[in-house]
Amino acid sequence: MAGASIDTMSTGSINPIAMSLRTAYQPMPAIPSALFGKLAGRTVTVSESGPLGLQPGEIVLTFDDGPRAGTTDSILDTLDQFGVKATFLMLGSAAERYPSMVREVAARGHTIGTHTYDHVALSTLSNHEAIAEIYAGQQAVAAALAPDSIAPSRFFRFPYLAQNGVIRTSAVESRFIVLDVDIDSKDYYAETPQQVLERTLARLDEHGSGVVLFHDIHLRTVAMLPEFLKALRERGYQVVTLRSSGGGVFDGPVITADASSTGSEI
Repeated sequence: MAGASIDTMSTGSINPIAMSLRTAYQPMPAIPSALFGKLAGRTVTVSESGPLGLQPGEIVLTFDDGPRAGTTDSILDTLDQFGVKATFLMLGSAAERYPSMVREVAARGHTIGTHTYDHVALSTLSNHEAIAEIYAGQQAVAAALAPDSIAPSRFFRFPYLAQNGVIRTSAVESRFIVLDVDIDSKDYYAETPQQVLERTLARLDEHGSGVVLFHDIHLRTVAMLPEFLKALRERGYQVVTLRSSGGGVFDGPVITADASSTGSEI
């Protein structure tokens, strides 16, 4: 990945501590988009796993573990408000639960990747079991998108960032594009939105660019996202849109940038 060393700590995004959040955070009031400069940056089309070639000040927004009604839709509204696109790495089990939300994410122009079916640490499985879990997740997300005649992108992220060389190589050879993490927000900790905001901005400023990991299943993330995007604009960052090329895992169509978009391919 571009930037400094990758944070390889497990995300632990689905764990008893994170899911025991008791305080219901409310998102901030809508902020008129006219108050902000251009936050959206270029579109980068990726054909294989590896460094994304991000420039200083460029970031990629990613959201794992969704979709989930009541949080993913609020995050979509905030992203629309600021005019930026993100990559959503979806669980197959969540896609089966909220198929219309999967299609809504795609309809809003965001990139949809996959995150296994049931969020199991693949490093604890055999190679055969791990690849089966990856494909099951991809198939479930693809089924949710099928009514709109589109397919998931080739982007894939390991749950908990847990992997080994054999499973990663197998995923790459299966035409998945493994999306790693540079800045882990750790928004699964039972903390306030302000704490998540401050930690993420501090890590981003240390790196200067990179792929940022959030989870679109947490109310604290919904609450902090408007302030985070406002801070990005004030600091001069730009949000890069990721797309994949080279054909989907099943040689189906992929979610691509609008014809009017400009960007680069790596």
